[in-house]
Amino acid sequence: MMKAEDIMTKDVVTIRGSATVAEAVGLMKDKGLRALVVDCRHENDAYGIVTATDIVYKVTAYGKDPKQVRVYEIMSKPCIVVNPDLGVEYVARLFANTGIHRAPVIQGKLLGIISITDILTKSDFVEAPKAPLLEERIQKAIQQARAICTEQGAYSKPCAAAWDEVEELQAEAAHQKAEGMISAKVSFEEYCKENPDAPGCRNYHP
Repeated sequence: MMKAEDIMTKDVVTIRGSATVAEAVGLMKDKGLRALVVDCRHENDAYGIVTATDIVYKVTAYGKDPKQVRVYEIMSKPCIVVNPDLGVEYVARLFANTGIHRAPVIQGKLLGIISITDILTKSDFVEAPKAPLLEERIQKAIQQARAICTEQGAYSKPCAAAWDEVEELQAEAAHQKAEGMISAKVSFEEYCKENPDAPGCRNYHP
């Protein structure tokens, strides 16, 4: 799985919170950007972000003078940040859940910025979609669980642990498919019908 650090833009343009919106607009135009990361004021301070949308919605829309409005008045702070090790799929899900289009990539310090455009143009989601790969992992986990339960016994801890792993993968898949639990759940139901007293099945009601 590609990570945020693999597709992020490393050349990040920052601005002070005390700068005017006019300065921010000039920097955006000069660099061809739609957002600027707002610098921390001190070591324990949080990063912020100011976007073209912030400027248009909060300044232009009300006829305010950009030379009189400061960046800190319209920025988002603390802003949502991304860990460089986060998989691109999860970055996309974070963006979808929060409605943001970009976020700084931070691990102790500012490393870069990642955007929807980066995900669209630099990631491998077209060549390697994650849903089929996850389905394959689930089927392998089911086969392994059945093998462990056959070898160790339906009441053994390894058997229960193996099915726990299957359920964790199912939960991940449920985020990707609107219909919820996929075919692996059916396999677990079938297993419980065959072994109703097995660990995990005794409290399981399909």
